[in-house]
Amino acid sequence: MTAESTAKRLDTAHAPAGALGRKHLASGKHVAMRLWDVAPGGEAPASRRDYETVGFVIGGRAELHIEGQVIQLRPGESWVVPKGAEHAYRILERFQAVEATAPPAPSAPRDELSAVPR
Repeated sequence: MTAESTAKRLDTAHAPAGALGRKHLASGKHVAMRLWDVAPGGEAPASRRDYETVGFVIGGRAELHIEGQVIQLRPGESWVVPKGAEHAYRILERFQAVEATAPPAPSAPRDELSAVPR
């Protein structure tokens, strides 16, 4: 087995932006990162994803509705959404967070439009 020989660097100012205020940051073969900067808004329907998500809250507040539980997300806290878990986010105040997905989350419109409310 050989090590990856290509290092990557991505300036957030030039990162591709998703439809809901998320920027797609560095992405490798097994993990990808996104930066959230989402304004408060309505709720999106719950969904299930084919990847695991871990996140860290930088600023703001949100609720993670997951498998019948409601988890408050505040600055300095982190969260996990297991692969296949039914979940939705409710943004309570401008929400800034970094999340990583494994395997890498797609940047397809379906993923962007159904995961987070505006």
